[in-house]
Amino acid sequence: MKIKCFILSILVVFTAGVFSQGTEYHQYVAGFYNLENLYDTINDPDVNDEEYLPDGAMRWNTMKYTHKLKRMSYAISRMPANLAILGVAEIENRNVLEDLVSQPSVKDRNLEIVHYDGPDRRGVDVAMLYNPAVFKVLQSSSHRVRTEIPDFITRDQLVVTGLLDGEEINVIVLHWPSRGGGENRSNPRRRDAALTTKHLVDSIYNIKPQAKIIVMGDLNDDPVSASLVQYLEAKPEKKKTKPKQLYNPFYELYKRGIGSIGYQDQWNLFDQIIISYDLLPKNLDDFSTIKFIRAEVFNKDFLKQETGKYRGYPFRTHSGGVWQDGYSDHFPSLIWLGKTTGK
Repeated sequence: MKIKCFILSILVVFTAGVFSQGTEYHQYVAGFYNLENLYDTINDPDVNDEEYLPDGAMRWNTMKYTHKLKRMSYAISRMPANLAILGVAEIENRNVLEDLVSQPSVKDRNLEIVHYDGPDRRGVDVAMLYNPAVFKVLQSSSHRVRTEIPDFITRDQLVVTGLLDGEEINVIVLHWPSRGGGENRSNPRRRDAALTTKHLVDSIYNIKPQAKIIVMGDLNDDPVSASLVQYLEAKPEKKKTKPKQLYNPFYELYKRGIGSIGYQDQWNLFDQIIISYDLLPKNLDDFSTIKFIRAEVFNKDFLKQETGKYRGYPFRTHSGGVWQDGYSDHFPSLIWLGKTTGK
């Protein structure tokens, strides 16, 4: 208990220390959450959803789908009230998102949706939810991964440009290829996904060299992996991040042993939010425009398995094909942004 209080004290001092005394600020949260197979129960002939049908391997029925919606919406409802943007992954279609945002626990947040149907073999896409009271969408687009690997099909990459508190922010939502078949064998797939993301980032920079960019997603790699460091060129340290480059605040969390997904007694930090140079404050007074404050893995106790071999791991929907009535096999990740109010 003393250790928890000490950590909390450090966090409070750190957060308060980011800002100048006596100045009022607006704070916003941007997050990402892999919703772990949010399928409906309707057979879509254009999607490989057979596993998640009433007669499929998961025996996915209305009761389970309803429970899943309640779990996911409750998790979102527990995120900070100033949540402005939430990227999501592993959703079947727009309908499941409409069902999600209309759940009683999040209905009053009035979340709106940006979604495109993609080519993934399992029929899952990425999307973005947002609070229209603080974020106004200007444009959006969906992009295929550039690759020469035969028969390689994966999730599209979503780009949304909008105004957060009147400032232009570019959000890229990702779900890079999994490690199916082994990490080494699957590395070229994530290399191509990372290079595609880098191309999207560079395209934004070509139009606006001082662009504010947020890259978020389940990357299926850690902050130290080649896909992040070599191909996306996400820098691990603020002081080594230059104009028109990206900084990965989740590197420090990873080095401290914090993960977003656990597997076979190992933690990985696959769910990351990476930001552009112009979101980094140059000093404690540099918050006249929106700047980065801090990052966190949203690993609250209610999202964790409480007992057994996997105690402390994310409380998942399924384990070994057996329905657990949990949340997701991933913890969400969040970043905090701040700006002076001008008062």
